[in-house]
Amino acid sequence: MTLDERLDRIVSRSLELEALLASGISGEVFTQASREYAEIEPVVAHINALRQAEQEAAQAELLLADPEMKELAEGELADIRERLPELSQNVRLAMLPRDAADERSAILEIRPAAGGDEAALFAAELFDLYRRYADLRGWRFSIMDYSDSELGGLREGIAEITGKGVFARLKYESGVHRVQRVPATESQGRIHTSTVTVAVLPEAEEVDVTIDETDLRIDVYRASGAGGQHVNKTESAVRITHMPSGIVVAMQEEKSQHKNRAKAMKILRARLYEQERAQAHASRAADRKSQVGTGDRSERIRTYNFPQGRVTDHRVNLTLYKLDKVMLGDIDEFVDALTQEEQAALLAAEGF
Repeated sequence: MTLDERLDRIVSRSLELEALLASGISGEVFTQASREYAEIEPVVAHINALRQAEQEAAQAELLLADPEMKELAEGELADIRERLPELSQNVRLAMLPRDAADERSAILEIRPAAGGDEAALFAAELFDLYRRYADLRGWRFSIMDYSDSELGGLREGIAEITGKGVFARLKYESGVHRVQRVPATESQGRIHTSTVTVAVLPEAEEVDVTIDETDLRIDVYRASGAGGQHVNKTESAVRITHMPSGIVVAMQEEKSQHKNRAKAMKILRARLYEQERAQAHASRAADRKSQVGTGDRSERIRTYNFPQGRVTDHRVNLTLYKLDKVMLGDIDEFVDALTQEEQAALLAAEGF
């Protein structure tokens, strides 16, 4: 089937759905038709824009034969031909399969890996980086759990980032982030290399993941660390173990056991949902090898070199010499490059 035939079929299906929705249907049929129409409508809008431009180009070409209209037609034709590649690309991108999680909010998890105290310190800086990025995007950044180290580093940080399209922008951040710099405790000026793991999980609703209460082991205990006298007097901390998967979530950020349990369940749902997505991705990747957006936490994805003031994303071989701005949350160039790389891979897989 040619691309034009595929576009005709999409437009035809859109008209069918419009007629169906206007016919007075209700119930599940209406819900399914509405959902399909909502998905197809943006594609049709791009198709109409492309075909309108193609019609205008054809009309301008006819006017080239008219001496009085030739100069005007040439200018108009040049303008249209300049726009056509972008309009055509917009159609192809709109036709790509969508990640159902892209429009969702996300759960961010950051933990130090190799490097001891230095890794913990950089983990805290990365946590602040994403907090600033959320502010720049107008998203809500809510700390769910934050366990700091004695030197002011981060042992574990979990945040809920709420807003439209959060996961689409942050999903590429999952992986191992490497830092190269001279630690404050280094007396001889030697550069150390440390690593931090970042996981970004799409937020899951209860309908996305079925959790059988009998599969859960829930332990309550007294919280430890900073937080006030209550940590030693009440069993407010909650640990939930999902026995089939072995996933364990512990939460003690809140003084209320009920609130800690609710947070832990939200994180558990996100991890189980991501586990299902990862399995589906692995089966797809067997047919279409993808190097971007895998979310593989064992993959070293980015290096922050402080002595040289540079940041390198190894997946797209992009190096930016503006480490100071990146640490303030300016990561859009990386996100945009990774998005374009994934789109190119998808376009190739779809045969566009």
